[in-house]
Amino acid sequence: MCLFLLGCGGSGESSNALISPPLPAPEIDNRWVRGEFDDESLFKDHCEVPRRGTNTITGEAYTDVAGNSNDEKLWLRSWTNDTYLWFDEVDDNDPAEFSVADYFNQLKSDFRTDSGSFKDNFHFSQTTQEYLTRTQRGITFGYGISWEFIQASAPRRIIVRYTEPGSPADLAGITRGDELILVNSIDFIETEDNDDVDAINAALFPSFTEQSVNFTLLKLNGAQISYQLVAQDITLSPVQNSKVLATDIGLIGYMQFNSHIQSAQRQLITAITSFSQNNIQALVLDMRYNGGGLLSMASQLAFMVTGSPQTDGLTFDNLQFNRKHLNFNPITGQRLQATPFYGREIDYDQGVLTTNTLPSLGLSTVYVLSSSATCSASEAFINGLRGIDIRVVLIGDTTCGKPYGFYPQDNCSKTYFTIQFQGSNQKGFGGYADGFIPTPTPQFEADVQGCVVNDDFQHVLGDRNEKVFSAAIHHMRTGECPVQPSKKELRGRTASEQGLSIRTQASVIDAIILENSINQVITEAR
Repeated sequence: MCLFLLGCGGSGESSNALISPPLPAPEIDNRWVRGEFDDESLFKDHCEVPRRGTNTITGEAYTDVAGNSNDEKLWLRSWTNDTYLWFDEVDDNDPAEFSVADYFNQLKSDFRTDSGSFKDNFHFSQTTQEYLTRTQRGITFGYGISWEFIQASAPRRIIVRYTEPGSPADLAGITRGDELILVNSIDFIETEDNDDVDAINAALFPSFTEQSVNFTLLKLNGAQISYQLVAQDITLSPVQNSKVLATDIGLIGYMQFNSHIQSAQRQLITAITSFSQNNIQALVLDMRYNGGGLLSMASQLAFMVTGSPQTDGLTFDNLQFNRKHLNFNPITGQRLQATPFYGREIDYDQGVLTTNTLPSLGLSTVYVLSSSATCSASEAFINGLRGIDIRVVLIGDTTCGKPYGFYPQDNCSKTYFTIQFQGSNQKGFGGYADGFIPTPTPQFEADVQGCVVNDDFQHVLGDRNEKVFSAAIHHMRTGECPVQPSKKELRGRTASEQGLSIRTQASVIDAIILENSINQVITEAR
């Protein structure tokens, strides 16, 4: 029998055989050596798919060059080892065994707090375009609904917290308290199927323009109404429902504050100015759904609550990095110094203080409405005021527990968020990794005078009959907490642990975002 021959002869020669050429040997990347770390700059912006041209939001030219996925992973590895707060708690695994996304996901500590929760629940990434659009332009993508995951495992309970003004959801008539019972063909009431998680995520967190979803909602009056919503860019309104209420104990200012993003500065100034002109006697800040944002804005808000001279020369927040960087900020190279209470407007595009003085109320007490979604810069606001003996009364639920922050870092079209510092106040306290706990009789440093009150989805936010707001007014009047019914305990279980994997943690919380141009030291306007 002749194999691979064009002709067979008696000589047995096979000079015309079809022989496959030898395959090239696979390229081996041996740059990873356990415990040895090259400088991160050797891999920065070396991308498997480099970007070209200019970023349409920042106007800056991309600096990407051709690279591969190993370059991206090696940059993540060196960047983590240099700047991650708990760098010595990260396993140094071989990057070749992971995709870029999976490799980043495991570059974090798995240690736990005293309560048993993971101390790093804030490690995530998102596309750079999405991050910049939200934080710098105040625009997000979706239907304009903030969801409350009361029970994320089947049978699920998901309720509308609030809607963004002018959004598709708002214009359709969807309101706080509406409960999701059907999304497309998925029945939330009857189904016990966990195989529909991806479909639920795709519906709740749309990914492309003009994506259409059918929601059926149970209204507070018992009616079931179906809505077809089309996803679009939504302009965020971080400050909502600002109002002054006349009560038997005087005028009370109320403000719903949802996010410390750039566009909030002007809205906060407008609200605080109105409160000042009305000479309010008390202030209620509703930050139940405020996952954080700019630390500098939290400092500004703290100043606006109390003003001078209570804040003069005092520290709002001190940042502590890992032990490799005791004196200098590893991101900016600046010598470490305390973040003050900023008493002037900030040009966030240029990263400079302006000459415009912020309005202030001169209060010595502030009421904060809280939940497990009150996080990051919102907690820094609470901690900063407590550090200068301004009385904070917490009404609602224990906050999320994030005394940490990071400098979001872009690389190859992704922005990465990895914990790089811990903050502390004028008194040196920053140990609230299990959250600030409202309690009538505080005993520990993370205890805050206040009341545990169940969130009330039967009333709109800002309604004086809404239970959490009403409890704040009751406490102002009596100094005591109202009697509350028992509550099924859901704290300590994230939505993903309950069975629903959220598309990105950025959908649940915002981080303390210290952009490189507006970090600890805001420069003077010139």
